Amino acid sequence: MTTALPERDGHEAVVTLDRREGPFGEVVLRQRGRHFEIIANGCFLMDTADGRSERLLIQAALDELNRTGGRVDRPSVLIGGLGVGFSLAYAVAESCWGRIAIVERETAIIDWHRNGPLGAFSGGALDDERVAVLHTDLLEYLAAADGERYDALCLDIDNGPDWTVTDSNNGLYGADGLAVLWHRLRPGGVLAVWSAQPSSAFEEALRAAGFSDVVTHEIPVSRGVPDVVHLARRAG
Repeated sequence: MTTALPERDGHEAVVTLDRREGPFGEVVLRQRGRHFEIIANGCFLMDTADGRSERLLIQAALDELNRTGGRVDRPSVLIGGLGVGFSLAYAVAESCWGRIAIVERETAIIDWHRNGPLGAFSGGALDDERVAVLHTDLLEYLAAADGERYDALCLDIDNGPDWTVTDSNNGLYGADGLAVLWHRLRPGGVLAVWSAQPSSAFEEALRAAGFSDVVTHEIPVSRGVPDVVHLARRAG
């Protein structure tokens, strides 16, 4: 799948810093002016220009955990996708989180944080004692029969349920994938899914899968439709 890259100032120089071919296709790190971009299989995935929606992914899940008054002491969170590091850094900055697991399948992206320019955006979060870096495919990790359960699942591995980076990710957002996510949450746990556009079909799929309190938070962007975070709860 390919898509046009976001419009930028035509005077900004674009430099390819690294290009890797892995088991899931090509991953590229580019610098455009003072910002960095990750391109996966020719599809713009994310950049460092504006991390509001990636931070909201974490904050909305935490707010929902606390909303009903049943506050969990030191809740655990699984973040699907390291990306440019905004979500992980935001979670680490919040002292109330207990275990913070970050799942990232691309060796290149982990390297760009540990030894490259994206480390400035994750801010050393990979070395926090609460953080476990799980170098694996999210779908394979979730499907493990003896898998750990979490208080929150915060997923940002695609451009949204209707716009996946690889075809294999499509199953995550259907009935079977949502059933797996439901079972990976503790009772009362929260699922948060980042998307580059709203999806009413995904909202309905969440309800059909047994999730409650389904809501969509919108984050305005400079052009086009807003980014969103789809939020849902596994009933206690």
